[in-house]
Amino acid sequence: MSGWEDLRKQARKLENEIDLKLVAFSKLGTNSTPLYKNENSDTEPLLSTEDMLNNMGQEIEHLLSKLTNINEKLTEFNENNDHVGGSAMRHVLQRHHDILQDYTQEYRKTSANLKARKEREDLLHSVRKDIDAYKTTSGLNRRMDLYVKENEHIRNSDRMVSDQISIAMETREHLVSQRHHFKRIQTRIHDLSSRFPMINNLMQKIHFRRRRDSIIVGLVAAFCLFLILLYIFH
Repeated sequence: MSGWEDLRKQARKLENEIDLKLVAFSKLGTNSTPLYKNENSDTEPLLSTEDMLNNMGQEIEHLLSKLTNINEKLTEFNENNDHVGGSAMRHVLQRHHDILQDYTQEYRKTSANLKARKEREDLLHSVRKDIDAYKTTSGLNRRMDLYVKENEHIRNSDRMVSDQISIAMETREHLVSQRHHFKRIQTRIHDLSSRFPMINNLMQKIHFRRRRDSIIVGLVAAFCLFLILLYIFH
């Protein structure tokens, strides 16, 4: 009977430990602290709630395993000494089995609830991460679109400036060509006027009108160039 009492003491000690662990396990799992680890938090503790629950769960499983072994020894002792204890021993043995079963069921129920809670929190955490990633990606895409549009606008402006400069250069070359052409005509007319004095007055009038036309053409070209530059840098 001393062996029986020693096994019962061990069983009651384990039952008390398991009861305390289950209460702490359930309380820790029902607090407001998130179960998942926040990777971006600078204040995250070294041991998260999830880690503590895992460690506590392993301890409870170890205690339940030890209590199961003790109950098996009690059963074996009862089978070998049934004539000594009789119904009282069987009643005590059944009581220990019932307690073990209750603790096992409670642990499994609490573990299942914690697993479901963690899955919900993981899902919400994943959704938040997806939303944050979408916002970040959308913001980058919007900025990239603005950069592309701005770059396209700059390229169009540069192309327009290049076209206007090309037009101005062609106009300048055309005016230079006209000036050379007028010079050749002036030289020929001067030669004729030196030979024919009567034509000299007519040539002077023509020269005066040509100068006036040149001034007008120059003013018109300068005004057009001013309008082009004003349009470009507006």
